[in-house]
Amino acid sequence: MNTAAKLSAYGVALALVAGGAWAAGSAVGPFAGAAGLPGGEDAGHGDAHSGTVAEAARTDEPGGLASSRGGYTLTPTITTLTPGTAQPFSFRILGPDGAPITAYDVEHEKRMHLIVVRRDTTGFRHVHPELGADGTWTVPLALPEAGSYRVFADFKPSGGTATTLGVDVAAAGDFKPVEYHPSRVANVDGYQVRLDGDLTPGRSSKVTLMVTKDGQDVTDLQPYLGAYGHLVALRGGDLAYLHVHPDGEPGDGRTAPGPAITFFAEVPSDGTYRLFLDFQHQGKVRTAEFTVATGTPAPVADDGHGGHG
Repeated sequence: MNTAAKLSAYGVALALVAGGAWAAGSAVGPFAGAAGLPGGEDAGHGDAHSGTVAEAARTDEPGGLASSRGGYTLTPTITTLTPGTAQPFSFRILGPDGAPITAYDVEHEKRMHLIVVRRDTTGFRHVHPELGADGTWTVPLALPEAGSYRVFADFKPSGGTATTLGVDVAAAGDFKPVEYHPSRVANVDGYQVRLDGDLTPGRSSKVTLMVTKDGQDVTDLQPYLGAYGHLVALRGGDLAYLHVHPDGEPGDGRTAPGPAITFFAEVPSDGTYRLFLDFQHQGKVRTAEFTVATGTPAPVADDGHGGHG
């Protein structure tokens, strides 16, 4: 198969070339597992409703790389947006019969989690659309800059299985891709978040995030989506999607509201991953970004932007 055919067969790679690749040297290998592997050390440690072991059993492809899988198809009503301007973004999830799905289970307090990020992993957004009676999801969406963006729909149809689908949308205009270097310390709105632990492909990896503010531990984190933290990991090169939740939950009698938030995750392959932690404090949700390579520990870089170079 020639190069053009390969790019055609792998729509994600084609969009990546159009949108600008980050961490071009990141390794992308076969899918060997998924976040939150049940059993063993992390049995009962949160759940990974996207890119789960159940999904891995159905396909060799990680979550979010395809717009259609398991009989479900993500169909946006528009694929071009104006950067810097909030506008309605609508889409439907079509079922095996081609009709829009109208019934969804609540997963982590929401029936739909929509993750939006530019192909170079800039401009991360985590939003929750509203469902219309006809099966159309709608949410105001503001893309900060021009470029090619990946939209991940994370959901569980009633009576179906948890699924993550992905599709590309474009924000017209010229842009320069951003490169991210390894970083385990993020600064956001006066908070500092440090990531400890290594990602080892094919094994359950303990990752702890420590939240401080003005040099003091934050010990009164507020629940967000039923947890003290919400973590999304994207693999460099193809944006394979992993979505995990922390060890324990608010009110379980053993999980403290900070400063530490612990996750048990399994990444599918060697490479570089971009991690996005959503946490809530004093009534506001903030996002801390990190860039982590598998294998040996990455050097600590404190630039406040997840290693933005």
